[in-house]
Amino acid sequence: MSSFVVALDVGGTSMKGGLVSESGAVLLSERRPTPRTEGPEAVVTAISDFIGHLADSGDGIPAGVGLAVPGLVSENAALYAANLGWRDVPATDFTALDIPVMLGHDVRTGGLAESILGAGRGLSDFLFLPIGTGIAGATIINGEPYGGSSGWAGEIGHTPVFPDGEECACGQFGCLETYASAASVGRRYSQRAGLEGVKAEEVVSSDDPIAIEVWDEAVEALSLALATYTLLLDPSVIVLGGGLAEAGPALFDPVRTRLIKRLAFRDAPPLIPAALGVDAGMLGAALLGWRAAGRPELGPGWVVDVRSRPLVS
Repeated sequence: MSSFVVALDVGGTSMKGGLVSESGAVLLSERRPTPRTEGPEAVVTAISDFIGHLADSGDGIPAGVGLAVPGLVSENAALYAANLGWRDVPATDFTALDIPVMLGHDVRTGGLAESILGAGRGLSDFLFLPIGTGIAGATIINGEPYGGSSGWAGEIGHTPVFPDGEECACGQFGCLETYASAASVGRRYSQRAGLEGVKAEEVVSSDDPIAIEVWDEAVEALSLALATYTLLLDPSVIVLGGGLAEAGPALFDPVRTRLIKRLAFRDAPPLIPAALGVDAGMLGAALLGWRAAGRPELGPGWVVDVRSRPLVS
């Protein structure tokens, strides 16, 4: 029996892949660019080549492949991804290997990893909210991510927090993502200050009145969206991840304070940081790979150390 799976987390700019054993040991971890400017066929080919390379790096034939991708996804097909341009790509198109493959939505796959291996371990339900270039969430119910009736569950980034606000790239107005994603925080400050290319972390740490105003609006947007989510689904915990969560107390403290004030008649759920960082998607893909291989029982006993990983760039 094969003792490892190939796990691959595909993002808009880069792909992170690895080999993960039955015990959860990451035997190899590598990163490659995502050639999205070359078109969807080039991206599919790049994924297939990367999977083949990882498989060849292992000792034997992989038991399966787990693949986390953006957009609308089923276990057997990548149905649509605006940022990568593909439609209705069968899972088997992503590899030339004759082994089982399972696909998962990138954020929900990261949420699965946080549920089984990370900050949500031992919790039956919570919200996993990575805040990076964009914002999307994974609703975890009974330990598993919920995809909704058609696979679109978790698009909290497009919740209209300010209905008469700025236009979002999605075509709506006042979306959470337009105000509180890392990309939007940097963009909105740069526009108001007449600068170019300012990063969100610079805005968070700045005492410039414009930066303070932009950050305050981001915090306000997040507290509004999280209050609505809490009243609808009553999560036991809200797990914040992604690059913006690296702001630590500068993010968690004001969002927590405003969330408490907005939930006047009930307690606010705890806000805690994600545990797996950038490894969440790849580790979640490993869980999918073992599920594809008929080993869904693997995962809960794994002990994962995300700090001691060899990474080849």
